[in-house]
Amino acid sequence: MDAVLKREMILEHYQNPVHHGLIESDEYQMYHTNNESCIDHLDIQYKIVDGIIEDIRFSGEACAISTSATSVMIERLLGCSVEEARKVLENYENMIEEREYEQEVLKDLNIYEETYLQPNRKKCAMLPFVSLKEALDSENQK
Repeated sequence: MDAVLKREMILEHYQNPVHHGLIESDEYQMYHTNNESCIDHLDIQYKIVDGIIEDIRFSGEACAISTSATSVMIERLLGCSVEEARKVLENYENMIEEREYEQEVLKDLNIYEETYLQPNRKKCAMLPFVSLKEALDSENQK
């Protein structure tokens, strides 16, 4: 994927993120996260039914990378089983940390493949992923 297309996708997901806005419902679990080194703070809300991620929503204030990464993550994970989601989250982290990963598992999330070139942006790109991983881990312990 060329650099111009990547930038356009990031900008589109920043300006028009999917599933932005929270829902008042007991069916959703809420997880708050923030990046201590900048203004990024997100509330991530998720709904899992029978082991399938049925919905993920978010709200908060964050930079273009965090907001767009959250939006693209949501698109990628909706309809996935919790196990599939864990595989995506693991591969994404590996990509950001410059470790071996399965590119085909990430689909559009590959637009962040060069984030490592700006080390200060790694936390921004990882913020929603770390949060959802922690949320899924806590869900597993219930």
